[in-house]
Amino acid sequence: MNKSHNRYIITGGPGSGKSTLLNKLSEQGYQCFEEISRIVIQEQHQIGGDKVPWQNLSEFAEICYERMSYQLTKCKAEGKCFFDRGLPDIIAYVRRGGLTVPLKYFKKSDQYNKTVFLAPPWKEIFINDAERPESFEDAKEISVFLKNTYEELGFTVIELPKYSATERAQFITNYLATDNDL
Repeated sequence: MNKSHNRYIITGGPGSGKSTLLNKLSEQGYQCFEEISRIVIQEQHQIGGDKVPWQNLSEFAEICYERMSYQLTKCKAEGKCFFDRGLPDIIAYVRRGGLTVPLKYFKKSDQYNKTVFLAPPWKEIFINDAERPESFEDAKEISVFLKNTYEELGFTVIELPKYSATERAQFITNYLATDNDL
């Protein structure tokens, strides 16, 4: 079996419940990979660095690309893997920032399953923190960039319902159990 068939992305703007959902999927025994961009932002804050999306988007994107590429190698061949954001997210963020997207960012996008789950903007759960300074309006705009980028790259975008994390996890597992294209 092609390994990409087991690699699923959960994407969405900031504060849409992705990380909480990944935690639920992890609790169910799935191999899950945390959001690299959040880790990089935390690291940059700790060292007083500027490689964050609102100061140095190109360098931030490059670090995320390298680490997300490495994450892909850690997905086990058996079972499903879920990623809190995928490489196409970097493309969307770089485009939103008005920068030219390096061609290499496109080359590994085919290493994921073509079904991607989008957590839509959700005002009731949206919060800001040190790693998520964007406004809710920004989150909505980012979500549009993400959806458009994934669709342009040939992914089928499945919008997650605004359910609890447990119900969202069940929605995904039910969807994947009935999807005959896998």
